[in-house]
Amino acid sequence: METQLTTLGLQLPTDPRWVNLAEIDLAEILTDHAYCEQKAATSCISLIQAYPERIEMVEALAPIVTEEWGHFRMVLTELKKRTLALGRQRKDEYVNALLAFQKKGGSRDTLLLERLLTCALIEARSCERFRLLSLHCADEALRDWYHKFMVAEASHYRLFLDLAELYFPTDQVRARWKEYLIYEAEVMHHMTPRGDRMH
Repeated sequence: METQLTTLGLQLPTDPRWVNLAEIDLAEILTDHAYCEQKAATSCISLIQAYPERIEMVEALAPIVTEEWGHFRMVLTELKKRTLALGRQRKDEYVNALLAFQKKGGSRDTLLLERLLTCALIEARSCERFRLLSLHCADEALRDWYHKFMVAEASHYRLFLDLAELYFPTDQVRARWKEYLIYEAEVMHHMTPRGDRMH
């Protein structure tokens, strides 16, 4: 776990009780997972729409949109296989807390950096959580299933950071990324573990 956190940059591990809570009602955690994948695809589309002149980003994110939407469909298939229904989308307190940390009122470029780092952090935490499920979920089939998502989220996390460093000075990116990591650890520290949320 320590190696995984170091690789992702995360400062605080997920509360170990979370996996057990998530297994109590699979319909709930799978529903939240589905909407997380949907929102990930939407975020990439939004970035493409907002910055069409950033050709490298557009070309990098276009296939991610397809991949994330494919993940959404994978979760729907898993729900159907288990005769579970997709529930309603719920408020994402974790993501909303990260959005509140974004610098407001800056230039269009400043906002791009904030958005890329926010996306990177969400992917990093998702990767960490999928890893936990792939290792500790009681259902062996789900362990293998979640491992696929873990691998994908790790590559997405790295992509968003690479894009940030493509468009902004490395020192600037690393300084702001460190601030995000410290803030995210505080958010995680004060959030009560919930089995019906991926974050």
